[in-house]
Amino acid sequence: MHNSIYNYYIIERCPKRNENVLSASRQSSILKTIFKASLVGISVGFPVGIAITQGYTWYRNKEASQTYHLQGKEEKTKILQEKPPVPISREVISPVDATDLKLILYQYQTCPFCCKVRTFLDYYGISYEIVEVDPVLRKEISWSTYKKVPILLAEVDSGYQPLNDSSMIISLLASYLKDRSQKINDLVDYYPSIAMHDENQKLKYEIMNKYFLMYQENLPTKTDEIMKERQWRKWVDDEFVHTLSPNVYRTLDEAYKTFNWFSEVGKWGEYFPTWERLIMINIGATAMWLISKRLKKKHNLKNDVRESLYDGINKWLRAIKKRGGTFMGGEKPDLSDLAVYGVLKSIEGCSAFKDALNNTTLSTWYNAMTKEIEEHSGSKYLMAK
Repeated sequence: MHNSIYNYYIIERCPKRNENVLSASRQSSILKTIFKASLVGISVGFPVGIAITQGYTWYRNKEASQTYHLQGKEEKTKILQEKPPVPISREVISPVDATDLKLILYQYQTCPFCCKVRTFLDYYGISYEIVEVDPVLRKEISWSTYKKVPILLAEVDSGYQPLNDSSMIISLLASYLKDRSQKINDLVDYYPSIAMHDENQKLKYEIMNKYFLMYQENLPTKTDEIMKERQWRKWVDDEFVHTLSPNVYRTLDEAYKTFNWFSEVGKWGEYFPTWERLIMINIGATAMWLISKRLKKKHNLKNDVRESLYDGINKWLRAIKKRGGTFMGGEKPDLSDLAVYGVLKSIEGCSAFKDALNNTTLSTWYNAMTKEIEEHSGSKYLMAK
């Protein structure tokens, strides 16, 4: 453990699950899940044929016609009366936390969006509990209608408020930290989840205002800086993060090394039984290697995907240099600094990250950010409650 008094204390809470107590029905369910996941992994990336394509198009349009009445409708995230009966994996305790927040983060350790949330919490010195989610079976979030991570569960007066989407979570918490008179469950109303159809006519829910901080009476004066911060945060989600997967899963060998690193840093051997961990590594690595080819094309990355990663990093570093400070936020990180650092943190153990350090000048900014976060520097900027 680092000797700095600012470091977190990490308490392990969840022992490895018993591998020998699976019922026959549970084993059958697992086998079915493995079979389905295998089919998905095998089929991704291969031509589907004209007949299937036409059939899918017809089905997609038919499905969309059945959901048009939901267009523009808001989906309310209900407060839970009780905490989900899922064991806590570990507890992260900050000695400088003065927020009184009680938070549980449902995450994958190396998910870039989860890393963004952890980076924010660590920078401001906020304590939190972690539930490590199996990225294949995802049974740890079976209680939620939102089937992605991160999910942050905040204890409020009337129960437990689920917060979904990394950018919304960060904006809401940043709003709360700037004005502690606002309640978490009241702030949720400023970030409604609205139904809409995407370009493929698939119904999805989009969180409105997720890059906006909710100021009450204390309106900011430097509106230009706030606009730039918001634009860069959006760039991270819409562009930069999409360069990561095609790079860390560039080859099948690289995909396996990446998933083995995920297993190591995520402590899958401690939190999940052996059979489950092997599914996560083998199915996950193979599927993501195949999917990465589609993502490369979808996001118009260069033939050598490393160049697209370097381009994104260099674009970010040039903007900081033009800004004139150590960080995009000047002399201290802003939310866009935390977002870029968070997504890069998710690939820190991968060869793509090492290549980025060797082929760009990333290390100066990245090391300065690491120091700020390890010392929880954001805690000194928080106003007393």
